[in-house]
Amino acid sequence: MSSIKHLVYAVIRFLREQSQMDAYTSDEQESLEVAIQCLETVFKISSEDTHLAVPQPLTEMFTNSFCKNDILPLSNSAPEDVGKADQLKDEGNNHMKEENYAAAVDCYTQAIELDPNNAVYYCNRAAAQSKLSHYTDAIKDCEKAIAIDSKYSKAYGRMGLALTAMNKFEEAVTSYQKALDLDPENDSYKSNLKIAEQKLREVSSPTGTGLSFDMASLINNPAFISMAASLMQNPQVQQLMSGMMTNAIGGPAAGVGGLTDLSSLIQAGQQFAQQIQQQNPELIEQLRNHIRSRSFSSSTEEHS
Repeated sequence: MSSIKHLVYAVIRFLREQSQMDAYTSDEQESLEVAIQCLETVFKISSEDTHLAVPQPLTEMFTNSFCKNDILPLSNSAPEDVGKADQLKDEGNNHMKEENYAAAVDCYTQAIELDPNNAVYYCNRAAAQSKLSHYTDAIKDCEKAIAIDSKYSKAYGRMGLALTAMNKFEEAVTSYQKALDLDPENDSYKSNLKIAEQKLREVSSPTGTGLSFDMASLINNPAFISMAASLMQNPQVQQLMSGMMTNAIGGPAAGVGGLTDLSSLIQAGQQFAQQIQQQNPELIEQLRNHIRSRSFSSSTEEHS
């Protein structure tokens, strides 16, 4: 009922403005006054109910609605709630700059509770969720933002980031393409689209792995060096490595069992990877996060 009163108040204000125009005859002005009184009586609204005022005049609301080819959502929020929500958004943005992402999520969530029809709040919370590796939640927030504003390019861009992090490269490409359709000059969208397309080609290739390790960083990582030294003392790992070397150099140069026996090498490599995973799962997760952070650029992104 509250949202209806906002609309009726806007209609009354519009009719009152029209009744004061010289273009209307006295009879027409009188008819407008009667219409205003009827609306005020039925909906129990008076000119003193300024808290029902909406930010835009009625004509501008309809103009924007037709230009967007969608329905303008009416907020149920009181003006003081809208103002508080905007303050919370600014606080969330400051937390993002300080890399305090959990606090940012909390601020954006409070803003959404006060003003649930603001696409910016959902989109900003999506950025914070991605920083916390909560990619599924980030995608849901982007979808909500798009439902409110289907032409919000930043929501499509941030959805692309989350999808890329989840290795959903085909969907990420679609999101970035939509973002670029709405904002063709955005260099970040162009760059991230190329990365997602490259990742999609890699995972689609029969020999592609979709991974790109930074070997220089890896071999200089003390934790990795310590783990490798420990693993090499394990008899099972020694046997695996011996088998891999035998397959690599022991067989005929062009025959089965030599360098061309890829299936044996792949199988041995998978077993070796499993040993590493069991030995130090925390380091493996750090390496995966390192790869993800290098896979797409989001650190310089500004927030609304």
